[in-house]
Amino acid sequence: MVSVPSSHPTETVAKCLRLVFCGTPEFAVPTLKAIIAAGHDIALVVTQPDRAAGRGMEMHAPPTKRAALANGIPVVQPEKIKANPEFRNRLEVIQPDAIIVVAYGRIIPRWMLDLPPLGNINLHGSLLPKYRGAAPVQWAIANGDTVTGVTTMRIDEGLDTGDMLLAHTIPIAHNETALDVFAALSDVGAELMVQTLGRLATGFLEPQPQNHAEATLAPMLTREDGAIDFTRTAHQIYNRWRGFHPWPGAHTLLRGKKLIVHRMHVEPSGALESAVIRVHGDQLQAGCASGTVVVFDEIQMEGKRRMNASEFLRGFQIQNGERLGL
Repeated sequence: MVSVPSSHPTETVAKCLRLVFCGTPEFAVPTLKAIIAAGHDIALVVTQPDRAAGRGMEMHAPPTKRAALANGIPVVQPEKIKANPEFRNRLEVIQPDAIIVVAYGRIIPRWMLDLPPLGNINLHGSLLPKYRGAAPVQWAIANGDTVTGVTTMRIDEGLDTGDMLLAHTIPIAHNETALDVFAALSDVGAELMVQTLGRLATGFLEPQPQNHAEATLAPMLTREDGAIDFTRTAHQIYNRWRGFHPWPGAHTLLRGKKLIVHRMHVEPSGALESAVIRVHGDQLQAGCASGTVVVFDEIQMEGKRRMNASEFLRGFQIQNGERLGL
């Protein structure tokens, strides 16, 4: 696998490829735009159906759909793709050289894998074979990794097990959340995909099998992943909050009600019993494993608005020694 240096410029390819692009969230938009700018022919964009969201449950189009329509590219939003004769016929008529998949959110069926001569090319948010699965960015941060990256790969029928094409590594700063890293990787990944397509078009890219023995998993997140476990150290709790921000975030119980922690940091000094509260000036501190301490900077009690710690302490009359998780 070729690792692309950060100074490598975006390449405009000599050969225009006919492509189908599958993607849904904002993470996919920079790649779509970069492929368009590189001069490729995107014959069709495939994205998830519009979904209702917000208090008014208004219908919202996926970001990739909006970007495609702004560039005059046809869009389809099938509810299913595996057994969909109309959708299959449309792709077969297009006869794409490759199908690009970036955070589409659906399993690619065998018939799509077999259709284009250059394969289905995926942009994956980790340095494969590490963090295969639905949430690679979040788990890398939650586990305290200091580097991550993106990999372009050929999709096969396994879970992110296909042959690798190119990769690019970036650092993870100690205070970056998943939102920050997603933004950085989306830009890096867009450039990497253009480079990948350029080299595939000219035949100067040799796919490389993954070492399956080194694989780790990054499963889909659940609400329960946001529950703070005070048997973990303060750094572990802080890293999980960074990785799971904004969803599922970090939460615990206080006085029998859900307490959401929107911002936190690690207190470098001072020991405290696990899950016990200490009020230190305007700080709301919580004890973690091995005597370590985390500070809750912005919090929200169930049914109440968000507020900073000093306002919360005044409003709820929090006392030293109260326990969290109960």
